[in-house]
Amino acid sequence: MILGILSDTHGAQATTARAVQTLRQAGATAFVHCGDVGQVDVLDELAGTPAWVVLGNTDEGHDDLFRYGTALGLTMARAGPLRIELAGRVLAVFHGHERTFGRILRSLADEGVMPADFGRCDYLLHGHTHTRRDVRVGRAGRDGARPLRIINPGALHRAAEHTVATLDLQTDYLRFWRVPEAG
Repeated sequence: MILGILSDTHGAQATTARAVQTLRQAGATAFVHCGDVGQVDVLDELAGTPAWVVLGNTDEGHDDLFRYGTALGLTMARAGPLRIELAGRVLAVFHGHERTFGRILRSLADEGVMPADFGRCDYLLHGHTHTRRDVRVGRAGRDGARPLRIINPGALHRAAEHTVATLDLQTDYLRFWRVPEAG
């Protein structure tokens, strides 16, 4: 299964449409939006496909986004973590501004492991920084555990280059995609 990952659309519906088209052409059959949606018409681009959306700090107080996305059949979360189990993998989706996200990053930096109360996770997806990221934290274990992979797809607003990402959950292959400008 190829997962399309996008974030920080900030209401840029036309850019989001090009991003989703790019992800579909790359084989994505399901989508995760890592927050700062901005406007309800952005969610229209994800309608009709399996999609998970966590709202970001600029979405706070916009209950219309949550209600609209739910009415479209999207799985919505007002904040992270939104936990998803797909293709035998566990993903935790944050926007990146949440306290829990900061606590997880501190635990990973200080101890090299997820906080004990968080549970197993293969991927930690986030947005917020408008900067793409792909890092692995921890070591592979004898029990078959893999290092945690932290992914930020980049942003579709206020970024030098608009980017999204695809993640093949079977092969662990991640690729960033540049979203073309209008025209």
